[in-house]
Amino acid sequence: MQYITAGESHGPELTTIVSGVPAGVAISIDRIDRDLARRQGGYGRGGRQAIERDKATITSGVRFGITTGAPIAITVHNRDWQNWTERMAHFGEAPEGLVREVTPRPGHADLVGILRNNTDDCRNILERSSARETAARVAATGIAREFLADLGVEIFSYVTSIGSVRLFEDEDTLAELIHSPAPIEFSEVRCPDEHTSQAMMAEIDAARAAGESLGGTFKVVATGLVAGLGNFASGPERLTSKIGGAMFSIPAIKGVEFGLGFKAADLPGSKVHDPIVLDGCDFVRTSNNAGGLEGGMTTGMPLVVSAAMKPIPTLMNPLRTINIDTLEVEEASRERSDVCAVPAAAIVAEGELAMVLADAYTQTFGCTSMADLRANIESYKARLATMGR
Repeated sequence: MQYITAGESHGPELTTIVSGVPAGVAISIDRIDRDLARRQGGYGRGGRQAIERDKATITSGVRFGITTGAPIAITVHNRDWQNWTERMAHFGEAPEGLVREVTPRPGHADLVGILRNNTDDCRNILERSSARETAARVAATGIAREFLADLGVEIFSYVTSIGSVRLFEDEDTLAELIHSPAPIEFSEVRCPDEHTSQAMMAEIDAARAAGESLGGTFKVVATGLVAGLGNFASGPERLTSKIGGAMFSIPAIKGVEFGLGFKAADLPGSKVHDPIVLDGCDFVRTSNNAGGLEGGMTTGMPLVVSAAMKPIPTLMNPLRTINIDTLEVEEASRERSDVCAVPAAAIVAEGELAMVLADAYTQTFGCTSMADLRANIESYKARLATMGR
């Protein structure tokens, strides 16, 4: 299962096509729209979110709410297009007086993009490299989430830091959230602790007042997975490779960890690796320092991924840059932007993890129909159970 997206930030719409989806998956457009709304939410978002009211429109691959096995096409319309129709027209001459973007922003794709593509207008780059594209991703990966939910796999995320404010986590934090993730959705910054949420919002307010932007960290967790998804035999096929690549594909993500992550490098092996025991007929771990992955495959324990997001490059007090026309020092350009988008990035990451896991299920158990896939999973689980007897 995979997707491809097309569309610009201020174009008429974003488009995505999802392929490799088995026939027989029940699709709820309302749930996909709720995820689109969650992506638009979060304290610290900018003015664009007040304009857009993202809704998904499925135009193929689904009949009467059930996937047919054909590619699924989805569109998300950009309401702001009406303000950009002349500047972003697909055909015709550029309007008289069109202002090109010639002051690339440090930290953005602007400069390296125009160097690569031999263009003199940063807008040809920034329109596609904008994080607005992630709305199409959320719509696409919503199909994967529906597929996984049918198999009993649930995915959630929560923010662990914004700027200098960090959530205190002990060994029980994750277990409590797996049992009851509801507090996360009540927080404007997707942090399960109310006091820490307030501190994070105060940090965002201070950054906004200073014309700054903020990054942070978040975790994405998947539960209900069977053991053995992925592959040990080929590096690119390891789930660590695929999930890491998916997370790094999200704009502004600069670091990804699994389980203990970099902390494992400071500890002896006896404090890192998870002892294996039998629970009835199941092989389980007494801890989950590996984050649910060993040898590039799922262990059956909760899969825990952490990611770090850098501050957004657009600053209201811009850094210095070079005007590509005059080669003089100027302030970098400003685009309508967020102060902090860490909570939104966490939603996108939920979807990216869902797509990788959905693809792993279809690679392992088939992708023709949900009936056949479920039968293969049950046969697989039965075989695993006999190994523990």
